[in-house]
Amino acid sequence: MRPTTALLPVVLAATLGGLALPAPAQAAAGPALAVDVTAGRHAISPYVYGMNFADEALARELRLPVHRYGGNATTRYNFRNDTTNRASDWYFENIPNDNPDPASLPDGSESDRFVQRNKATGTDTIMTVPMIGWVAKDRARACGFSVAKYGPQESTDQWAPDCGNGKKPDGTLITGNDPEDTSVAAGPEYVTDFVTHLKGRFGAAGAGGVRFYNLDNEPDLWHSTHRDVRPVGLGYDELRDRTYEYAAAIKAADPGAKTLGPVGWGLNSIFYSGLDQDTCSRTGCWSNPPDKAAHGGQDLGPWYLDRMREYEQQHGTRILDYFDVHLYPQQSGVSGSAAGDATTQALRLRSTRQLWDPTYVDESWINQPVRFIPRMRELADQHYPGTKIAMTEYSWGGYGSLNGALAQADVLGIFGREGLDLASLWTAPTADQPVADAFRIYRNYDGAGGAFGETSVRATSAEQDKLAVYAAERTADKALTVVVVNKSGDDLTSPVALTGASAGTAQVYRYSGADLTGIVREADQPVTADGFTATFPANSVTHLVLPRGTTPGDTKPPTAPGKPTAGTITADSVALSWAPSTDDTGVTGYDVHRVDAAGTVKVGSATGTTYTVTGLTPDTPYTFVVTARDAAGNVSAASPGLAVRTAPAASTGGCAIGWTANSWPGGFTATVTIKNTGTTAIDGWKLAFDFPTTGQKVGQGWSATWKQSGVGVTAESLSWNGRLAPGASTSIGFNGTWSGTNPAPTAFDLNGRRCG
Repeated sequence: MRPTTALLPVVLAATLGGLALPAPAQAAAGPALAVDVTAGRHAISPYVYGMNFADEALARELRLPVHRYGGNATTRYNFRNDTTNRASDWYFENIPNDNPDPASLPDGSESDRFVQRNKATGTDTIMTVPMIGWVAKDRARACGFSVAKYGPQESTDQWAPDCGNGKKPDGTLITGNDPEDTSVAAGPEYVTDFVTHLKGRFGAAGAGGVRFYNLDNEPDLWHSTHRDVRPVGLGYDELRDRTYEYAAAIKAADPGAKTLGPVGWGLNSIFYSGLDQDTCSRTGCWSNPPDKAAHGGQDLGPWYLDRMREYEQQHGTRILDYFDVHLYPQQSGVSGSAAGDATTQALRLRSTRQLWDPTYVDESWINQPVRFIPRMRELADQHYPGTKIAMTEYSWGGYGSLNGALAQADVLGIFGREGLDLASLWTAPTADQPVADAFRIYRNYDGAGGAFGETSVRATSAEQDKLAVYAAERTADKALTVVVVNKSGDDLTSPVALTGASAGTAQVYRYSGADLTGIVREADQPVTADGFTATFPANSVTHLVLPRGTTPGDTKPPTAPGKPTAGTITADSVALSWAPSTDDTGVTGYDVHRVDAAGTVKVGSATGTTYTVTGLTPDTPYTFVVTARDAAGNVSAASPGLAVRTAPAASTGGCAIGWTANSWPGGFTATVTIKNTGTTAIDGWKLAFDFPTTGQKVGQGWSATWKQSGVGVTAESLSWNGRLAPGASTSIGFNGTWSGTNPAPTAFDLNGRRCG
């Protein structure tokens, strides 16, 4: 049964009695949107639309690409007796799974049935394998902290009163309990047997069997979640050694299987080991975590990737395929099951920016930019190239609300645009919850298998917090699919500029508060090759499907125009001309594009063969190409590129550098702020400075490419922070080590200019 209006969430607009007030009669002017089919093209991994523990019917409806068997209970799952230990989630109890034929075990276990359901829905499996060294000892119910054995406790299971929470009545932890009360030792040979069993039942990974294996679940929290068998945090070296042993066992049993690790619980899992998290949560040693200090001050994430790369170099086998870290928004109430009040709902919609935005300061105890997906990508690329990135648990909460659906639709769009390789929602929504419709928007918007495209293309919004836009080209029919998420409480009318698209009629599908029972087919939207203007209702998700080349009888694109030539060149403009294209039905216009490292950007259009590009930066190299459009909406290949440099302007540059450092014995973290105090933009920067002593060394850095030679240090901009408009600034930093003294540098150069 789908939700009724009685279950409508509190929306960001004013509300009364839990129900949204009527939308404004007049739509407000919305931010400009732009979609460029020719730019930013990259494949979207289908695995970003995954879930944990989805209902089989929902999995079939969504053609769920990947499905995870994970969570705390799987850390000690024993496939031989089909029993889990629920750890701190439920009184550290062994609970056997319901099984119709225990005598046939291990055949027919819950894990077998999970894989079998996935095969029935065409879904790949992520199976969690225990790496903690213990699994549930038998099918009998048992608990890690028996009241009869260890005395009265703060809380007990109301249905099994002898099972306590492992805390004395005064709240102190019970220590010295016997792990064998619930568990039996299980080393890498257990994993070999588990993978061999699954391979025997379902085939090898490359032949329809289990494709993915999680290297346990959140091992940096074992000292808390599984403290009845693992009371001490997991350190750097032990994590490395266990990964080597257990991941190698998986690869030996099924060489085609893909592994995901270290499966940390969140952002702190990139910075700290479980041992440091355990120690510093009790002693407050966060400024100088002892385990990190013992490993050169390097954060756990890059250190772990370095060790995995070393293993492959030494053994010739890759044992880590995906760098996997979980993410739960830490902002108050955001990942909760309820929608929350209007403040929480607004925060939920803003907080998706932590996935990508370097300017968004996380509104929680984190209190710094997170940039989760780019951060993980940079770590993988720098420390173990070829490693993919995954997030096998995440949740923005509010599953039963429209607000939760808006956030989830935004998240799925971000996953595709930012190039995440795999994600699985913890846990799956029920089929009648609004968050399920956020997945339908991308996987089955029309109830007939209609899906978002597989090739991401550039889509931008002038105000992402109001209207978020994502676009992709679909392989089968070359349709352009565009998802627009209105996260505001107002109806917004916005222009949507198109580059490389075709004139025609777009199908419109929408999920909104007007009908929470499902996605509604709206009236078609007329589209020209240059774009359209549309109204996006308050708190809605709209999916537009724009066919390509819809004019009957003409699907042949024009020939490419000739290479452009430059006429008058000034400090901020270039006059271009080019030889015309040819086409049977006649060219109707040309589009001029600027090409740079970030992709291709349309800068203007012309009906003739000349165009002057303006608004350029003085003394800066540019490359331009031209494409042609015909009456049927077909778009030509790009012309050969013209490289040209604008004329220099009078020097109006200026810069300021800020340096702060948090120092401890032998180590420090430096934060460097770069500000453009001039009157012209800086397009790409390189910062240089000298350390005052030879004992100061740069370690792991972020938001720049860091290099050191002797005392000299350089930091070069990345693609996302290289341009600084007048008055703009960016923050970069690194972890370093020192001996002797640790004074701050006194002089900085930016692009050859001395800065204060």
